[in-house]
Amino acid sequence: MAAELSPQQLSETHRPTLDQALDAIRTRAYWSPHPEHPKAYGEGGAPGSLGPAEGKAAFDAVLNTRLDLGQPGTDGWTGGETSPYGPVLGVEYPHADLDVLLPAMSAGVGAWREAGPETRALVCLEILSRISARTHELALAVMHTSGQAFLMAFQAGGPHAQDRGLEAVAYAYAEQVRTPQTAEWSKPQGKRDPLQLSKSFTPVGRGISLLIGCNTFPTWNSYPGIFASLATGNPVLVKPHPRAVLPLALTVQLAREVLTEAGFDPNLIALAAERPGEGIAKTLALRPEIKIIDYTGSTAFGDWLETNARQAQVYTEKAGVNTVVVDSTDDYRGMLANLAFSLSLYSGQMCTTPQNLLIPRDGITTDAGDKSYEDVVTDIAAAVTGLLGDDARAGALLGALVNPDVKARVDGAAELGEVALPSRTVANADFPDAVVRTPVIVKLDGTKSDDGAAYLSECFGPVSFAVAVDSTADALSLLRRTIREKGAMTVGAYTTSPEVEREVETVCFEESAQLSLNLTGGVYVNQTAAFSDFHGSGGNPAANAALCDGAFVANRFRVVEVRRQA
Repeated sequence: MAAELSPQQLSETHRPTLDQALDAIRTRAYWSPHPEHPKAYGEGGAPGSLGPAEGKAAFDAVLNTRLDLGQPGTDGWTGGETSPYGPVLGVEYPHADLDVLLPAMSAGVGAWREAGPETRALVCLEILSRISARTHELALAVMHTSGQAFLMAFQAGGPHAQDRGLEAVAYAYAEQVRTPQTAEWSKPQGKRDPLQLSKSFTPVGRGISLLIGCNTFPTWNSYPGIFASLATGNPVLVKPHPRAVLPLALTVQLAREVLTEAGFDPNLIALAAERPGEGIAKTLALRPEIKIIDYTGSTAFGDWLETNARQAQVYTEKAGVNTVVVDSTDDYRGMLANLAFSLSLYSGQMCTTPQNLLIPRDGITTDAGDKSYEDVVTDIAAAVTGLLGDDARAGALLGALVNPDVKARVDGAAELGEVALPSRTVANADFPDAVVRTPVIVKLDGTKSDDGAAYLSECFGPVSFAVAVDSTADALSLLRRTIREKGAMTVGAYTTSPEVEREVETVCFEESAQLSLNLTGGVYVNQTAAFSDFHGSGGNPAANAALCDGAFVANRFRVVEVRRQA
């Protein structure tokens, strides 16, 4: 097929960005090519990008339509998404006959492999560029499938997700070019002629990569796997969460357009939307054609994938119990404000949201004087109440509850212990059908650390536990047990003691958990920055992979050597 995007065009446009990304993952300094502010798009912003009104019009135009991706093997249509804010989206997606689609996805692998790591990386960057130009449209798609408030959907579902995708491409490129393409080998044989071989080394993808998307962060959690697999030479089959199809369907549509324009088979990426109750993830995961799986979701299904999808390299991000140890602080007010925001952001529906706050029973020392356990809990509750006191502000921070299960956990929290902060219903003037609830904080006794203790299980959503412990040493012991048995995506700690800081670090080193210390400003334990921060470690039960490091990309391909007699 004729290419409208030549390798030279791709290189001139995107090679500088790739080089900057490679430098960023080396230095770990702040960098992002994707603007966070909505005003950076449209007229006067990024060239060719949709502004707010254009993005809204594009989003509205896709509602109640059939999104035909031109995929082979389409045997019907499916849909059924309803926004957590109330409206029915009404979009229909192609349903695939897997026996037709999967073989078609492999047809273009040879040309994609022969293109080499650099061309693959630059095509991926062109896809990300097209996605970035439509950030306003995609933000609304994320908002109305995940329940995120608009600004969060815009930033986390837009530039931050795009950054994570680019980061994966940079790591993939770096790992593939670590080995030279060719080498001349000559072994001396004394008086005889040397032994001589010409060798070539080609990165070869494992095969079709299955992406199993999640409901809460459909783009942020999916782009790393999608682009890591594409960049390493693998076709990607995108299986979205049935309540969050639209953001990934639009992504697949854009990617197919770019692949076609660059002269490659568009079936290198395809969508696998499922009918209600069909549950095709298990079926797909065991197909022999599937060689890589990226999954974000429940521990139960993640464990099932790791155990049963033996033919595939499986990357999982599952559930964990995130913990904050409160020992002491020299900025009590800053600590309270930081924790209040962390507990409230997106109604706690983040895999990084802190759940357990471990507080010594005898209290802590602060710059505002000694504070008892009761004082600390009361003051955290007051900080949350103050932050969310205005309904408009609260709605912009909380978003909407993503599904009825989250609401049920909020409603049932009072049965777990004494409620220090009850949840209240927040009215959303723009979307009266949205279910919006403020966080609930429950007081629990950390000495009752039996297996049935509520704080030893993830309670996904805006539910947190203020756990009274006998000492900081007991807090660290409970932290270690929690990470080892349940996993953690994040750990936080507040202390003015260098000794305690070292002890917390030791626990996190030995149990492989990412740690944030003494955050009192505008950076929060549940936020990470691409190119600098690792999301998860891959070393505890919460996830077997980290976003993003060399291990996340290196086993998606193998290097195949061809030796020729010189």
